[in-house]
Amino acid sequence: MALARRGRHHRTVDYWPGFVDALSTLLLAIMFLLSVFVLAQFLMSREISGRDEVLSRLNTQINELTQLLALEKSGRQDTEDTLANLQASLATSESERSRLQQLLDQGSGVSAAAGQRIGELEGALDAERQTSTRAASQIELLNQQIAALRSQIAAVEGALQAAEAKDSASQTRIADLGRRLNVALAQRVQELNRYRSDFFGRLREILSDRENIRIVGDRFVFQSEVLFPSGGNELNEAGRAEMAKLAAALLDLAKEIPAEINWVLRVDGHTDNVPLSGSGRYADNWELSSARATSVVKFLIANGVPADRLVAAGFGQFQPIAEGDTPEARSQNRRIELKLTEK
Repeated sequence: MALARRGRHHRTVDYWPGFVDALSTLLLAIMFLLSVFVLAQFLMSREISGRDEVLSRLNTQINELTQLLALEKSGRQDTEDTLANLQASLATSESERSRLQQLLDQGSGVSAAAGQRIGELEGALDAERQTSTRAASQIELLNQQIAALRSQIAAVEGALQAAEAKDSASQTRIADLGRRLNVALAQRVQELNRYRSDFFGRLREILSDRENIRIVGDRFVFQSEVLFPSGGNELNEAGRAEMAKLAAALLDLAKEIPAEINWVLRVDGHTDNVPLSGSGRYADNWELSSARATSVVKFLIANGVPADRLVAAGFGQFQPIAEGDTPEARSQNRRIELKLTEK
C-alpha cells in the first residue's frame, strides 16, 4: 500500500496510452467494417448471381416469344392483305357481272356469251369466297395464338417481379446482419479496451520505479540489458524478477477477462543493427531476437501463464524505434516489447 501511494504521489499523468487506445479502437472498428463489407459483398454476389441466372432465362424466353409474336403478326398482316385483295377482286367481279347482265338484257345475240361469262365469274366468285373463308379462319387462329403469347408474357413479368422482391428481402437481411455484427464488434472492442487499460494500470504500478522500462504507445518496452546478458538469451536475475511480476499481473487479469475474448500477450524481440559474427550460438540477429522472445514466453509459462495466451515473435534489427548508429540509439533498439491484443 505504501508503494502504491508513493506511485500515485510521484507519477505524472500520461495521456499517450489513452490516445493509442482510442486509435487502436478505431483501427479495429475499421478492420471490422472492412470484414463486414467483404461478407456483405459475398452474400450479395451469391444472391445477385442466382437472380441474374433467373433473369437471363426469363429474358431469353421473352426474346423467343417476342420473335414468334412478330412472325405471327407478319403472317396475319399477309393474310389480311390477301383477304383485302380478294375482296377487291370480288367487287370487281360483281361489277363485271352487273355490266354483263345489262348487256344480256340488251340483246339475245350477246346473251349466250354473256351467260357463259357470268358462269365463269360466278365460279371465280365462289372460289374467292372459299379463299376468303380460309383467310378468316387463319386470322382467328392468329388472334388466339397472340392471346396465348400475351398470357405467357404476363407470367414472365410476374416471375420477374417475384425475383425482384426476393432480392429486396435479401438486401434487408444483409443490412440487418451488418448492424448486428457492428453491435457485437463494438461490445468486444469495449471489453478488450477495458481489460487492456486494467493491464496497463497494474503494470505501471508494478514497474513504475524502473528507469529501463518504458511505455511506447500500447506496449511495454524492456531494454535488453535489463533482462539478458550481452549476446545471450537466458534471463538474468533481474529479468526473472521483472517477468515474475508480469506473470502475476497476467494471472490476476486472466481471472477477470471473459472466456469468449480471445486475448493474447505478444512478446516481440528486437536487436540493434550490429551484425553478429556468425561464429557464436546464433547466426544472425533474427535468431537472437526470436530466442529472447521465446525465452520470455517460456518463463511466463513456467510461472503459470497459459501457453495459448502467449505469442513470441522475432524482428531482428528491422523494426528500430531510434534511428542512427550511436550507442544510445542502438541501446534503445535492443529491447523486448509486450503488447496485450486479440487473436
